[in-house]
Amino acid sequence: MYFRTKRSGGFEYLQMVESHRVNGKPRQTVVATLGRLDALKETGELDRLLRSGARWTESGMLLSAVEKGETTTVDAKRIGPPLLFERLWRDSFCRSVIEDLVADRKFEFPVERAVFLTVLHRIMEPGSDRAAEKWRSAYSIGGMDAIDLHHLYRAMAWLGEELADQQGRDLVPRTNKDLIEEQLFAKRRSLFNDVGLTIFDTTSLYFEGDGGNTLGRNGHSKDARADLHQLVLGVVIDETGRPICSEMWPGNTADVTTLIPVVTRLRERFLLNRVCIIADRGMVSAKTIATLEAHKIEYILGVREKRSVEVAAVLADKTPFVALTVPKANGRGTLDLQVKEVVRKVRAGQANTTRRCRYIVCYNEAEASNDAAAREAALAGLEKALRQGDKALVGNKGFRRFLKTEGDSHFAIDPERVAAAAKFDGIYVIRTNAQISPLVVALRYRERWIVEDIFRTATSIINTRPIFHQRDDTIRGRVFCSFLALLLRKELIDRLAADGRRYEWADIVRDLDQLVQTDVDQAGRRLRLRAAAPGCAGAVFQAVGVALPPTIQITAQPPPASHAQSPNL
Repeated sequence: MYFRTKRSGGFEYLQMVESHRVNGKPRQTVVATLGRLDALKETGELDRLLRSGARWTESGMLLSAVEKGETTTVDAKRIGPPLLFERLWRDSFCRSVIEDLVADRKFEFPVERAVFLTVLHRIMEPGSDRAAEKWRSAYSIGGMDAIDLHHLYRAMAWLGEELADQQGRDLVPRTNKDLIEEQLFAKRRSLFNDVGLTIFDTTSLYFEGDGGNTLGRNGHSKDARADLHQLVLGVVIDETGRPICSEMWPGNTADVTTLIPVVTRLRERFLLNRVCIIADRGMVSAKTIATLEAHKIEYILGVREKRSVEVAAVLADKTPFVALTVPKANGRGTLDLQVKEVVRKVRAGQANTTRRCRYIVCYNEAEASNDAAAREAALAGLEKALRQGDKALVGNKGFRRFLKTEGDSHFAIDPERVAAAAKFDGIYVIRTNAQISPLVVALRYRERWIVEDIFRTATSIINTRPIFHQRDDTIRGRVFCSFLALLLRKELIDRLAADGRRYEWADIVRDLDQLVQTDVDQAGRRLRLRAAAPGCAGAVFQAVGVALPPTIQITAQPPPASHAQSPNL
């Protein structure tokens, strides 16, 4: 049955109609004509009629009670992130691996729950452990009753705790987090094919404080904060972008000293047959490249020295480009590239021997437009600065590359330098010794950007800033929770991709966070109301295979009415 309106004599009338079939054909029968629609609205009869009918349905009764203020809100919790990431936490074996490792320890609190809370906080609203302990009160997370702030600190210390058996250590000690990485990898390997290629990249994280006993050191800061102590964080992913492990070194550790030991340790820890170092050229030296080749380790390195004689010769090569379309990270469309291979023989070493060097030149038209626009903006700013006096430009590296010195030691814009810079618009050069096609080299180098994309789009996840921890073990544990957050993030993106869905990460986090569950009291009953899934949240739950709770649940009934006692008793 349903309501409909029918116009007659210039007025609309509200009717209750029943639909049924006669000889297989739909027919409607008017059950009742309730009156003129305008009159029903004006007198309020329509609202009273609907409220009266609503008494006979559970949801209608509740909606009617809420409208009339007959319910009392008891509690409201956000349920989207805990429900979704709890499933991914379990399916990725994080829960079972941690529980197995702590099974023989005499902890008086659930360590796995403390780690999960920290990881979930990293994903949704990163901050300190103190902030996580307060943040959890707004969320319905299972097993949190036994977790206090000092438990979070102890869980972080356990993750970074050094193992008694240090066999296989290199520059840094083996800790519990290494066991977790190795067991997660083993479980993943039993389900999927062996890893064919691993990608390694590093970044630096600076501290506001000292940064532990040994980790916090001054070094080359990629955040341009050389004044602060930092640690160097290395992340290893497979060719699909799934995180395999993380490594942490003191902030003054040079990449040249970490690459070879890391590769050796990777092979031993995960029994990898093939490791490819894919990174910016700036992270390694010529000596390191020679060492990689001596150890027969593959590499794909971006070349930064664009103005060198060697690169100029590569760019001057007349080999034609081949068009290539590359998918962007997180489903943000595609990227059109033009790619070509250039092989040159160069002399190296004191023996003046000849070595074959392979380069892949990539041209990105969209990036070329961006480079040209950025240069024009820089030149406009430079001209304005020159009109105001050129002394302030002495230490400005961004401006200096376009300047020349004229009479009386004054600066002027150098057209030749500007023209030379324009030749590199949209161009980047890759050097490799990997025995794969030029197109695959370009794709693999793009896959290295998965790590950079994680650092950039999930800066708040990886940028942990361990300000409040004073010991190496708790710092290691806290940064490792960021690694686990990246793992869950990758797991979710893979589930969405398998379901044919692509959403921006910020939209996923925002929509999940808006899914709220409210407990109310109504006529002595405790009811639980679940708001509609906003935005992409419903589709994300469906892709992961998690069912949303019912819209309305009765969690407690009023006690049965007691019978009045007989006066004779």
